[in-house]
Amino acid sequence: MSETNPTNLIQLFITCPRGIETMLLDEVRTLGAVECKETIGGVHAKSDVPGAYRLCLWSRLASRVLMPLSKFPLDGVDSLYAAANAIDWPELFDVNKSFLIEVAGRSNTVTHTHYAALKVKDAIADRFRAVSGKRPDVDPENPDIRIHLHLDGRTSGDQAQLSLDLSGSSLHRRGWRARQVEAPLKENLAAALLIRSGWPAIAARGGSLVDLFTGSGTFLVEAGWIAGDHAPGLMREDWGFTHWNAHQPQAWASLREEALTRAEAGFKNIPPLAGIDNDPRAISIARDNGKRAGLTGKVDFTVNEATLAKPLGDIPGLLIANPPYGERLSDEAELIKLHSLLGGQVRANFPGWKFALFTGKQELGFRLGIKADKVYSFFNGAIPCKLLVMEVFAQRGESVPRPDVMDEHGEMVADTSPVPVAPTEPRKSPAPDFENRLKKNLAHLGKWARRSEVTNYRLYDNDLPEYAVAVDIYATPELHVVVQEYAPPKTIEAAVAERRLRQALQVIQHVLELPMDNLHYKLRKAQKGTAQYQKQGAHERYHVVTEHGCKLWANFDDYLDTGLFLDHRPMRQRIQKEARNKKVLNLFCYTGTASIHAAVGGADHTLSVDMSNTYLDWLGQNFELNGIPFTELDGRAPLPSRLPPHATLRADCVEWLQRTAQDDRAPKFDLIFCDPPTFSNSKKMEDSWDIQRDHVSLIGDAMQLLAPGGVLYFSTNRQRFKLDALEGLKVEDITLQTLGEDYKRPPAPHRAWRITHG
Repeated sequence: MSETNPTNLIQLFITCPRGIETMLLDEVRTLGAVECKETIGGVHAKSDVPGAYRLCLWSRLASRVLMPLSKFPLDGVDSLYAAANAIDWPELFDVNKSFLIEVAGRSNTVTHTHYAALKVKDAIADRFRAVSGKRPDVDPENPDIRIHLHLDGRTSGDQAQLSLDLSGSSLHRRGWRARQVEAPLKENLAAALLIRSGWPAIAARGGSLVDLFTGSGTFLVEAGWIAGDHAPGLMREDWGFTHWNAHQPQAWASLREEALTRAEAGFKNIPPLAGIDNDPRAISIARDNGKRAGLTGKVDFTVNEATLAKPLGDIPGLLIANPPYGERLSDEAELIKLHSLLGGQVRANFPGWKFALFTGKQELGFRLGIKADKVYSFFNGAIPCKLLVMEVFAQRGESVPRPDVMDEHGEMVADTSPVPVAPTEPRKSPAPDFENRLKKNLAHLGKWARRSEVTNYRLYDNDLPEYAVAVDIYATPELHVVVQEYAPPKTIEAAVAERRLRQALQVIQHVLELPMDNLHYKLRKAQKGTAQYQKQGAHERYHVVTEHGCKLWANFDDYLDTGLFLDHRPMRQRIQKEARNKKVLNLFCYTGTASIHAAVGGADHTLSVDMSNTYLDWLGQNFELNGIPFTELDGRAPLPSRLPPHATLRADCVEWLQRTAQDDRAPKFDLIFCDPPTFSNSKKMEDSWDIQRDHVSLIGDAMQLLAPGGVLYFSTNRQRFKLDALEGLKVEDITLQTLGEDYKRPPAPHRAWRITHG
């Protein structure tokens, strides 16, 4: 690396993303700058002009290389104009060059940044007019010259600084990115994460890199260029300094030629790289970007799940991941599942490797079950993030030799000797008792399901107290599994609960041989009112399941429940068998699955009542899926004496039932199914509802609509519910008859009664 000429130094300020100032300080010194001093947001340094070019060309961490022109107290816009007008701008660039003012920072006296930029622009224009009678044009898109105004109101008196931007556009724009995914990682931040993860040393000894969430390929390109000694600015075609009057073209040409030679020689040193993403569009974008970056033949791009990644080569390398993180509950559940499964796969498949996880939610890192040796703080834009760097031990619990060694000066350097991969051992179950129970249930219930022609059933439900989950199987016909975690009691430590969930998810995926996308995780806890029915996410993925000749839409991600209560399967089958040639009323119908069974069973009429537009729309789609025409009735109007064959009605069931029961003209129903919520204080209801308090009046109103000889099936999932005396009615507890083989575990998930006129 050439040395800076100490006789002709210029002042520089090199900016960077928050959190990497210390790393930038080391890099700037390595690139030959002198008198370097770290500060918030960058590094102050001095260099000659070729040294400034070198910083622009070779810095992997910098955002901009600024040349300060004037620093001054900021008393208002007049002082801003005066300071800007005092600078000899015609000496810096020609009048035929376009320019742009960029403002950063905050001030207590100048609060309108756009107005501040206008004042500086006016000062520059006036200075040029005074010299040549002309003024340069402003170009907001692609200016030749960028002038940086930084406002600093943190000190006792406001300060401002004007600088010439030698880099032009931000240095994170390397020139290879043709397309990108939403919210891509900036290149200089990606480089910082790779350096902190130990990639330069790993690459030097021949270790590979696997990116589990490739996106547009930022990690892969930066990793390839670091390993291949490729200058990060080599592909950029335009620079701010080339339009500067003091530009030294020969010095720049020499530096660029040297960089080209180094990149050509370093290409052979790039180890194998692999990028994985389950989004085909992302892989297509990453492949195009990798080609533009000159990495053809060095990177393997694959559309796949992160948990199916495999190591490259015989030398342990770096596994890096920047998984998405969401705000919705369902996204949170999806991320818990992802990290839980990922940790087990990494330990099983990548012994001896380093694993670097970059996340905006550090708590998710603990879900991996791998101890972080180092944790670094970064900012991804305005989001505070953590980089967790982990050594992956072999399954037997022994460490594979570390990839770095310490030299005689106490510095960590690359160990270029090969590091053997630990021998693969037979798989050990992370939870043997849970795995044995799951396999036992699968053998028993699988045989029962095939014999009974049941395709959707509960496989496991808190059978072992240590593994408090429910596991539901759905055939679409592709197998999907929904795992619901019961909230652990306060006596169980959070770390213990996390470990058990992680083990359970890993075992479920292994035993049922599931792709990760077909394993759906949800946290089930005590819900108030209709909270269990509220939308939790926005995946909008619906799957067709079948049940006794009925086709039904199920959603495994967006709601706490899937749209199909599996414990009511025998009840639905009973309704289907009894519905032929009858009028059927389905109260609190939810997604109307019982109505579909009744219609498929030959009911003359079905009426489904619920207050939720979402679930009535869902029922409508279920009707359409089965080719059954239906009518939407107005819940505010009296029921017509002649009902359409199949109808939906939006209304508060309690209020509607009270009103309709008093209407002598209302039609009577031969079969009524009523499965109300346990409690509700919905804004759509006039009063609160409590099933223990209000069930007698509800049943009484329903019986007013029941035809002679008809049957009311009443059900609730409230555990401590007690059915009060119902005068004049015949009541039969049929709970055991409504439990399938998959729900014959205490306590029963619901209670059910057959009620008729006495």
